Amino acid sequence: DGEQNREGWDNKVQYILAQIGFAVGLGNVWRFPYLCQKNGGGAFLIPYFIMLLLEGIPLFYMEIAIGQRLRRGSVGVWNHIHRYLGGVGIASMVVCFLIALYYNMIIAWAFFYFFNSFQSPLPWSSCPTVPNVTINNHSVAECADTSATSYFWYRNALDISPSINDPGSPVWRMCLALVVAWLIVFIGMFKGIKSSGKVIYFSATFPYIVLIIFFFRGITLPGAVDGLVYMFTPDMSRLADPNVWRDAATQIFFSLGLGFGGVIAYSSYNDMKNNCKKDALTVASINCGTSIFASVVIFTVLGFKAHHRSQQCIDHTIIKIHDFFNEYHPDHQLNVVAVEMDRENFFHLLEVINNTFYKFNDTAHEELKAVSGPGLAFIAFTEAMIHMPAGPFWSVMFFCMLINLGLGSMFGTLEGIITPLRDIGLRIPKEAIVALLCLISLAIGCTFTLRSGMYILDIFDTYAGTLPLLMIAFFETMAVAWVYGFSKFSDDIKLMLGGDGPGWFWRATWCYISPICMFTLFVSSIISLAVKTPQYEVYVVGGGYKIKVDYPGWAIGFIVCLIFCSIIWIPIIAFLRWRGENVI
Repeated sequence: DGEQNREGWDNKVQYILAQIGFAVGLGNVWRFPYLCQKNGGGAFLIPYFIMLLLEGIPLFYMEIAIGQRLRRGSVGVWNHIHRYLGGVGIASMVVCFLIALYYNMIIAWAFFYFFNSFQSPLPWSSCPTVPNVTINNHSVAECADTSATSYFWYRNALDISPSINDPGSPVWRMCLALVVAWLIVFIGMFKGIKSSGKVIYFSATFPYIVLIIFFFRGITLPGAVDGLVYMFTPDMSRLADPNVWRDAATQIFFSLGLGFGGVIAYSSYNDMKNNCKKDALTVASINCGTSIFASVVIFTVLGFKAHHRSQQCIDHTIIKIHDFFNEYHPDHQLNVVAVEMDRENFFHLLEVINNTFYKFNDTAHEELKAVSGPGLAFIAFTEAMIHMPAGPFWSVMFFCMLINLGLGSMFGTLEGIITPLRDIGLRIPKEAIVALLCLISLAIGCTFTLRSGMYILDIFDTYAGTLPLLMIAFFETMAVAWVYGFSKFSDDIKLMLGGDGPGWFWRATWCYISPICMFTLFVSSIISLAVKTPQYEVYVVGGGYKIKVDYPGWAIGFIVCLIFCSIIWIPIIAFLRWRGENVI
């Protein structure tokens, strides 16, 4: 029933690496460790594995199987199942486009740091030392109030504005980095899977090589064990919090790329007799294992960072104590009994020593405090690499890993746009489609290079792919299980795999459990958005710290438009088809 002359993968390894590259992305490295530490450490793995079993693997298997059986992209698949459901595929395409816009900006940030890593010392290793130098009328004393890495990120890389209402001008450094990022994406995509399939051999495997190297380096660093203990120490009481379960379900959902259309697009190029069940289990397991392994690597390095900062705290206080004694006993014989001091000075000494222990404890916990996203990659991790021997080498490796993780996901995201466009009869050469898509995305993406670009990117990251993808996934499960029908879908799987077809577990998850999970997650997300006014973090220029403020009215309106500009196509296409209009 599918396309008989459809292009295909060169081999099975290429396909598996493509699915792994799409599923394993930046979220595995800078989102999962944050959620794990925030939501009870090792205890978080309990809801995580439960959600993987009940939600992640069943939906992932379903998308792979339906794409492979019908050999179409997301629009073609849902049109085939029912003419009213074509809007589900259009919604997936819009979400993919919105996510690709900001995701490649993150890759551009990684390129900027990658190019700046080829120097020693690293440019973010120390605060500017030239006296009386000011940037935008603010003294570099701001750097001393925060940290060198934080100052470099906000003031040098982003040149961030003090508010989302102050867009500023484009930052030329980021414009160039964004051009490089989209050029690399075009080179990897312009021949479709024939070109991206070749690139994926490197982009999907290189991050694992780097993670393994970082693992063996990390566990040899002082403080590494403390970092792992801090992360994985279970807090079972957190399991009673429904937000923990919501975070686990959301992480599983987004890390596997469910609802994007990329999984369906990739599997549509498979041979009909390919063992899609085995593929689903393999990729989902590798994705899950990568998240846990990346968490180990991240927290060994952050443990080293905390150890270094705490040691600096101790050394600084020892100097203070030494100076205190030296004031009373110049010959440096530091013997409390031998020192004649009055009661006031004695208690002052005790206060200094007591503050040392408090400061040591606070410093260690602050350095291991849960961080995610840019805060982990461009501030916390970069600071740790400053203190590692051969820091520039580790910096080059780390940001090269981030770039490759991002590119693997970008290829799958764009394939979720390009494949449906070709399937609905767009008779334009694939190279032209890719070029036009990259140029349009680059032009719109320049918005993120403004001084307020990070604030706008945070809106996209938070809202463009949350509620829309949950709605899309809900319609997908209902369409396959109830419209297409479990029996017919079961016959398709028998045709592809042989044997008796899917058993009771798959029937239960596809027909009941997964749709309920999607609906519950959707409702809880709506509630969490509605209970309070959305806020964002503003970097206080000149102060070196961040505060949370409410979004202005226009930003809230933009958030609403961002959410509905994709899912609105589901009822629109259904209505047009009901009216008899011949669309898509």
